[in-house]
Amino acid sequence: MASPTGTTDAPFGRMLTAMVTPFTHDGDVDYAGVRRLATFLVDEQRNDGLIVNGTTGESPTTSDDEKRRIVAAVLEAVGDRAMVVAGVGTNDTRHSVKLAKQAAEVGAHGLLVVTPYYSKPPQEGLYRHFTAVADATELPVMLYDIPGRSGVPIKTETLIRLAQHDRIVAVKDAKGDLFAASQVMTATDLVFYSGDDLLNLAWLSLGAAGFVSVVGHVVGSELARMIALHKSGDVRQALAVHGQVAPVVDGIMLKAGGAIMAKAALSLVGVPVGSVRLPLVDATEKQIAELRACLVAGGVKLTDA
Repeated sequence: MASPTGTTDAPFGRMLTAMVTPFTHDGDVDYAGVRRLATFLVDEQRNDGLIVNGTTGESPTTSDDEKRRIVAAVLEAVGDRAMVVAGVGTNDTRHSVKLAKQAAEVGAHGLLVVTPYYSKPPQEGLYRHFTAVADATELPVMLYDIPGRSGVPIKTETLIRLAQHDRIVAVKDAKGDLFAASQVMTATDLVFYSGDDLLNLAWLSLGAAGFVSVVGHVVGSELARMIALHKSGDVRQALAVHGQVAPVVDGIMLKAGGAIMAKAALSLVGVPVGSVRLPLVDATEKQIAELRACLVAGGVKLTDA
């Protein structure tokens, strides 16, 4: 399928946000809210790609049918001007294959496949899991390496093996081993994306294509500017942007993290997306007050400021 924004050196675009899933007051998926949020992220936050049904989208608590309808809603809203990448990874290979086929049928532009979690499979199991999902459709695949949550890293030699698959083209890295990543980048054509907002600028220095961000919900425009500055050679100004958004990274990623604080931040900027689903719980008043201070320090305009 033709890509609306992807290129050979950035097959999924450059600035991507791992999108939260809006819910109604009753806890159902708010599909109108999904479309509104996708439009906000692309038109106002300068994302040229969106990851949907990822962990930040609370994928462990959404049904397969909800996942299908979320992808369709995002495609309807922004699919003509942004890469729509569907998270399909689980710790069950057959289920992941099913989700991959479903995403392809709906029209997703690519797939994000996280390392199978909890069961701690051996590297050969990882290799077979990822290749099975990549074999299931014609869509390009971004691997998601996050051992802090999955329990198992994708080792360098396994990544080099996986790079031989025609449709495995990129890695979202939240492992943080920059030297190991540079070895993979030297040995293969795999394109790397920063999957850790704390290391965004460091990843650019190694040649990463861009970001898969959580803080991009509210500072996507600034992150897109950081990428453009660094790619143009203006490292000093890219560093200045890094410093500008650092308080926002602190507030969203280091206080409670992920979907909880991203949803709280969106509410503070006037884009309400509802609560989180259990076992997650909404941010406390204290956490929201700390987040508010971090957003203000990072120059984010709040609706009640």
